[in-house]
Amino acid sequence: MAAPATDVSAVLVEGPWQHRLVAAHGARFHVAELGSGPAVLLLHDFPQFWWAWRSQLVALAAAGYRAVAMDLRGYGASDKPPRGYDTPTSAADVAALVRALGERDAFVVGHGVSGRTAWALPSLHPEQVRGIAVVGAAHPLLSRQVLRERVRRTTGAGAGLRTTAAALTRQLPLLPEHRLLNGDGVEQVLRARSAPGWPPPEDVQRYTEAIRVPFVAHSALEYHRWIARSAVRADGRRLAAALRGGVRVPVLQVRGELDPTVGTAALEAAERYAHGPHRVVQVPGAGHHVPEEAPERLTAVLAGWLARF
Repeated sequence: MAAPATDVSAVLVEGPWQHRLVAAHGARFHVAELGSGPAVLLLHDFPQFWWAWRSQLVALAAAGYRAVAMDLRGYGASDKPPRGYDTPTSAADVAALVRALGERDAFVVGHGVSGRTAWALPSLHPEQVRGIAVVGAAHPLLSRQVLRERVRRTTGAGAGLRTTAAALTRQLPLLPEHRLLNGDGVEQVLRARSAPGWPPPEDVQRYTEAIRVPFVAHSALEYHRWIARSAVRADGRRLAAALRGGVRVPVLQVRGELDPTVGTAALEAAERYAHGPHRVVQVPGAGHHVPEEAPERLTAVLAGWLARF
């Protein structure tokens, strides 16, 4: 029997933040925001939603920033149209949201699949970006290097191979959606990429409920399907051409020491595309989900980096 759908109210978690729906780029995007000052826009990973940044919302607001965590197109309480799950559209969504929030520009922090969006923004929409921080993701043009590192890594090679196999499985029709919506599919995705001990049961339940909001599972997987096919698509080739010139804004790259999805070498190799200040930080003992596995450490890294600019 299929698991029951979840009402969108499941993602409107109460807290010190304010929930808003913001019209931008022909859609409505849900954001949770807190604080005032320079804008910091936080983009979540698969299969999560804005709530992954709950610790950073509070801490960055206390540090003097306007912290805004959004639900990406297709996730949470944002609109879920049938199309638009490619990286250029995602970048256009974020740029338009910055303007719709009344900001001229923002620091953008992208985690995992949203790291691609963060990397694309300075090339496609430079006026809206003051700097980018990328957590647990390599530059999009280094995808082949990432795959090679996963296979060759001497420590955690099994986890790296499982991560690659999971990415290939997401290209199948229907089956990946079924796995996310039923049983412990979401928990398996989270645990496969995290350090031992995370996530706790309450976080598993929160993300399991969120993926069962109607259309979210399919929309979330469409991002991955576009990435895999982008090399042979005209829009993917256009994006690659735009990214080859690199970015001139400050870049911070963060990786959990135990993250099986990306290695340190791929992060350091991104320096060839960073023509402004570039820093790589590794968080000891954390896996892929650094915002939640090591929230205080990540917040300190982000706050120190933001204060420089």
